Amino acid sequence: MMAPLTSVLALVLASVPICVNADISVLVGTWSSGSMKVQTGSGFANPAQLSFTYPNTSGISYSFAAKDSATDGDPWYEISRYRFTSNGSQPNCITAAMNWVHGTYAEADNGSIILTPNGDGYQQIQDPCAAVSNFIENYNDTELLVNGYYTYTDVTLGLALQLYTFDGSPLAPMYQISSTPNMLPTQQLRNVTVATQVIQRRGNGAQQSRSTSLAWTLVPKAAVAVFVLAVGSSLL
Repeated sequence: MMAPLTSVLALVLASVPICVNADISVLVGTWSSGSMKVQTGSGFANPAQLSFTYPNTSGISYSFAAKDSATDGDPWYEISRYRFTSNGSQPNCITAAMNWVHGTYAEADNGSIILTPNGDGYQQIQDPCAAVSNFIENYNDTELLVNGYYTYTDVTLGLALQLYTFDGSPLAPMYQISSTPNMLPTQQLRNVTVATQVIQRRGNGAQQSRSTSLAWTLVPKAAVAVFVLAVGSSLL
């Protein structure tokens, strides 16, 4: 039996964008992809400790603050990302990347969005098959979200946001968690003096941690299990 025409129209209209670059203010709030386990704000990154808390699943999350008319400065953004990259020739060599960055954003003349980092972002890369299997480094890349972003209503998950990277590739759709941004303080959150912290293997089965200004310290082998468990749970 065919569904009533009104029901079909409702489903179609529900997936049609409700705002296509009409106003940059549609970005304001916190958005998260997939199962929405990856979120900005507290609970993902701890910049002061240069550490991460692993979510149960991978994903991305963006937050955008509203422009402050009192200061007339550019508004702030924050990004949390937890992603995996597979290796076709070595299926056991899955690379995991945890990434956090914040800064200010502005709209270009052509409608694209320029994300300018604050300078205290960082990321952790883990590859069990690489010579250096686990390291933390600064991440402060300026990013471009090209013109074409829009919001729409998903019939199940509600208000959604579609963004596009610098080359026009779509990011995973994100769903609004909050209409107000959940972000860490919009200020310098760590003293950026150490370029890279490295955690790598040793022949005795332990792990080593090194930075350009700190002495070598041993990291328990159990630390690697965190990555293995995180991969397993995220792929379920």
